[in-house]
Amino acid sequence: MSEPGMVVEGPLAGLEEIKKQYPTERAALMPALHAAQREFGWLSHEALAAVASRLNLPEATVRSTASFYSMFQGKSTGRHAVRICTNVACMVLGAEGLLAVLNGLYGLAPGQTSPDGRFSLEVMECIGACDKGPSMLVNEDLHTDLSAEKIIEVLETYE
Repeated sequence: MSEPGMVVEGPLAGLEEIKKQYPTERAALMPALHAAQREFGWLSHEALAAVASRLNLPEATVRSTASFYSMFQGKSTGRHAVRICTNVACMVLGAEGLLAVLNGLYGLAPGQTSPDGRFSLEVMECIGACDKGPSMLVNEDLHTDLSAEKIIEVLETYE
């Protein structure tokens, strides 16, 4: 456990700053999980245990929160997480065709990582951009009004 005002070095050092922004350690859990996932690329057992320790929360609380939300990865993924919305609005506007483009160009199917380790693909029920579909998130970046051409153009910007 860290003492108040103590400088913490090493993995997840940024959690001390996150904790200062919230009234309770429990309130800092979601931002802490996002920070851990950004740092490690996914939330391993060790990463979850470290978050629990730094926030003084039961590991079961941290694990159940991380497993409930689809934005948190419980396994190693590609360098970039691609999440395609498959809600009715996005499907009507062509999301299924975008999944076919991703499979054809990058060998991606939902739940898989491209052979070069560049992208991992997930389908999501909704990402909250129904009025601008089809939509996708790449990491935390929202891309809307997608077409086959636009999705290729967008993904080319991610190394």
